[in-house]
Amino acid sequence: MFLTQVYMKRQKGANNSYFGNIAEGIKTSWAGLVISFKHLWQAKKQRRNFQIAQDSYFDFSSGIHTLQYPFESAPIPDNGRYRLHNEMDDCIVCDKCAKICPVNCIDIEPIKATEQVGTTSDGSPIRLYAAKFDIDMAKCCYCGLCTTVCPTECLTMTKVYDFPETEITQMNYHFANLSPEEATEKKALLEQFQKEKQQLKESAAQASEEKATQPSKPNFTPKLKPPAKPKTIDEPHTTHNQGEEVPTQKPKASFTPKMKPKTELPPENTQDQAAQSVENKPKPKFIPKIKPKTDPPSDTTA
Repeated sequence: MFLTQVYMKRQKGANNSYFGNIAEGIKTSWAGLVISFKHLWQAKKQRRNFQIAQDSYFDFSSGIHTLQYPFESAPIPDNGRYRLHNEMDDCIVCDKCAKICPVNCIDIEPIKATEQVGTTSDGSPIRLYAAKFDIDMAKCCYCGLCTTVCPTECLTMTKVYDFPETEITQMNYHFANLSPEEATEKKALLEQFQKEKQQLKESAAQASEEKATQPSKPNFTPKLKPPAKPKTIDEPHTTHNQGEEVPTQKPKASFTPKMKPKTELPPENTQDQAAQSVENKPKPKFIPKIKPKTDPPSDTTA
């Protein structure tokens, strides 16, 4: 009791008297009614829906802001992160989205096909079936990494942001393109195809081993011709062709050039040419002179 009295004394505008408390209550009630009447007067106009990217989004601060949900909804940006959706006709079941998901909300079970199943809208071949493709939106953290790594852009985030469910298990969405019966059938076909492929490999290996053990024969054996006998020019070569003798042809002589005979010059011309050749000989510029040797004096004894 003592604490409440102290608190009432410290409160701003409070009065300990009976009539003072009544006056304080009337004053505060009137302030609230003024605010309510103000909003009722401004409710004559209703705010229109604007995109948050517009410059005039925050200009309208008054009016009715309540929407008649679910008949009315506020506009949302196109590049927002909302519920995931996978277009299975363009999915190649590459498993990249499940590997990059940080919370493991995507679960995929691929089955390899024995041949090409089809093609996507961008021309990519589809060689895998999706026996299981589940996205648990209750675990999703809306990071958008799975949409960025998708090579065919089949996994996208839609504009659906209000998808409440009564049970959390209903937040798991299934996108598989095979029923459980079809999945077991495709698995059996794959096992049979793999067995046949393994048998073909084993038979090919056995055939190669047998071929390696057999002795290899040469494909081609060249025949050597006997050496030809040299033919002589002097002796005629006879061939017994119906008792006739055919002489061999002598080889033709090679070309021998003819030499012109030397013409002798008259004696006068030869002398002149010899004199000219002597005159045309180069003379040495310096001829050293060799001094004669002097004999040493002989010692004469009487």
